[in-house]
Amino acid sequence: MTLIIAIDGPAASGKGTLARRIAMHFGLPWLDTGLLYRAVARDVLAGGGNLDDVAVAEAMARSIVAGTLDDPALRGPQAGDAASIVAKIPEVRAALLDYQRAFALQDGGAVLDGRDIGTVVCPQARVKVFVTASDAARARRRFLEHMGRGEDVTYDNLLADIRRRDARDSGRSAAPMLAASDALHLDTTELDADQAFEAVMRLIHERIAGS
Repeated sequence: MTLIIAIDGPAASGKGTLARRIAMHFGLPWLDTGLLYRAVARDVLAGGGNLDDVAVAEAMARSIVAGTLDDPALRGPQAGDAASIVAKIPEVRAALLDYQRAFALQDGGAVLDGRDIGTVVCPQARVKVFVTASDAARARRRFLEHMGRGEDVTYDNLLADIRRRDARDSGRSAAPMLAASDALHLDTTELDADQAFEAVMRLIHERIAGS
């Protein structure tokens, strides 16, 4: 049985943590698609390019190296903001689309999380979940993450960054962030990681049983 699970939602909603645990539960490979866009932005900047340069960004997207996605630098707030800039470029999204779809179509399926998995990358996914949380809760989570890594950040700056990225991701013309019409919805504002996992697994099992 092929099981493709699409997890979408805004930054720091908890979708990445959930996607990783869901993949482990089902024994499926997992792809954090946001890392692809972060890697493209990293490679553009490393080459001295401009993030708004369509040709350069597309070239970097077409030459993405999977083995570099574990680069710790891709987890910082600057990387996330830069990623949302290149993610607006239709040519970049098109270049990465085949990579993501090939990953999803592995034998047995896969779990992918991002902004447009259920709507664009894998509209055929058996299970689609859209994860949300309040701006304040998401900024607080990001703040604790960065503090835990010893990074110098402020809550106010992270909150502003999250709101800026939400506006950019929702307002872009190419594959804007939105829930698929048949997506299951989960608000994690008041849930810790274990509670969110239990809640999403209930939703997933109900959807599988009913399909």
